This record gives sequence, C-alpha cells and structure tokens, in this order.
Amino acid sequence: MEAINENRSRWIKVRLKPSEEESLNKIFKKTTFQNLSEFGRAMILGKPVTVIHRDRSMDEVLEELILLRRELNFIGNNLNQAVKNINSAHGFPDTRLWMNLLTVINGKLEPSINEIKDRMNKYSDLWSQKLKVEKA
Repeated sequence: MEAINENRSRWIKVRLKPSEEESLNKIFKKTTFQNLSEFGRAMILGKPVTVIHRDRSMDEVLEELILLRRELNFIGNNLNQAVKNINSAHGFPDTRLWMNLLTVINGKLEPSINEIKDRMNKYSDLWSQKLKVEKA
C-alpha cells in the first residue's frame, strides 16, 4: 500500500483590495487562530471559526476586581508580617503586645474584607445574570 502525501503543497492565490485585506485581518485578529493560513483554510473549507467576543460593559467590573485583589494582597501581606513577628517573639514579654496588636489589626481589617466580599458577590451576581440572559 502506498502512503498518501498529506503535506500542504498546493497554493491558492487570492487578490484583495486594501480595504478587503483590512477587513479580513480585523476578523482574523478576533479569532483563536494562530496564523492567517489556518484561518483561511477554515473559512474556505467551511470549518467552524471561533470568534472571541469582548464584552466592554464588564470593563468597569474587571477594573474594580483588580483593585479589590490588590487590596486583599496588601491586607494578606500585612497580616502575614504581624503573625511572623508574633511567632518569632513567642515566649518573650513582647508576645502579649503583638497578640493585642494582631487583635486590633484584625478588627480593622475585618470590615474591609467583608466589604470586598460583598462587592465580589455583587459582581458575581451581576455576571451570572448577564450569562443567563445571553443563554436565553
């Protein structure tokens, strides 16, 4: 039995106007394809083309979530430093001072953490409602 040559050795040349090429490139950039040849083959052969859709209405939500994540990171770093100091001072007279300080820090951080959780839940609900509407 003879092996069938499956290499892509055939060329198809297409002439486009500059405006047509620009339109084609705009569509191609929105797809998941890595190069224009793959995209062109899929279009010509009628294969499915996945187009990435960016929902700009969620930009504000994403920016807010990024800020919330940064704030949570700062809180976590501060808390880790406090706990590290408490652990290193274990058995010393400063331990009680550090424990009281940690209680104060925790009391100040808890409202911020709860606010962040509430905002994230609100955005999660908003996102879920938007997905439900799009599926319907």
